[in-house]
Amino acid sequence: MPAPTPLPRPGLAPDPAAPSSRLGRSRPEIAVAGVWRGAGIGRQPSAVVPTGWAQLDRELPGGGWPPRAITEVLTPQPATAEWRLLGPALRQVAARGGSIIAVAPPREPYLPGLQPAGLDERGFVWIEARTLAERLWAIEQLIKANACGAIIAGLEQARAEQIRRLQVCAQACEALVFLCRPQAVREQSSAAPLRVHASPDPDWALRLHILKRRGPTLDRTLTLASVPTGLAGLLAPRLLHPSRLFSREVPAHAVGRPALALRPRRDTAVQ
Repeated sequence: MPAPTPLPRPGLAPDPAAPSSRLGRSRPEIAVAGVWRGAGIGRQPSAVVPTGWAQLDRELPGGGWPPRAITEVLTPQPATAEWRLLGPALRQVAARGGSIIAVAPPREPYLPGLQPAGLDERGFVWIEARTLAERLWAIEQLIKANACGAIIAGLEQARAEQIRRLQVCAQACEALVFLCRPQAVREQSSAAPLRVHASPDPDWALRLHILKRRGPTLDRTLTLASVPTGLAGLLAPRLLHPSRLFSREVPAHAVGRPALALRPRRDTAVQ
């Protein structure tokens, strides 16, 4: 029988060789599933799907959109950035034979516009759900079935406990689950491990702000070059940067304080 470890006497520093001291030390090389340091990005327990944006992948745990979890996509207006942001990942899901199911999307999906992104009628399902109860029921059943590649659902209003219930169910689902919500819910609490805010930029880009992730807060905004797939081959080079077609001029007679006005430049305006 091993001898008991002697207790330190009052007034004396603890023995560094004592087992209790060794257990109290932090060892960064030891990784525990589901636990991460606040100064670093958390690890993803399961394989992720790359977002298609290298700079965004660098800021997400595991380097992509996470399965077995809910991701909230917040936008200032419905259907202005969701499909462009998620399109590259959905293309990968469709290429592997996974089906894409949209539950009450913010706007009616336009299939000819989605086909250049790799989606077609064979692997795309659109479910109409008018009430909040119908939407929550449909989303939960799809998550529990675990029979599709990605779920995209419009969920304008939902209570915190309803989002938490979906997150608990999603922990056993291998599909990507995206909830498209308005930016008005930005300040509301959510159990979703990943929340992003996406808005369109004048120069065919997306401005993305990561509101919540398993890791430190990201204060800066990401700018993702995103020309719509159907327009990429139709736009003239100068139309790839529409903001350059306008110059900022200060009116000669501004009331109160100088105001900036956008006027088209005659030398570069589209005829």
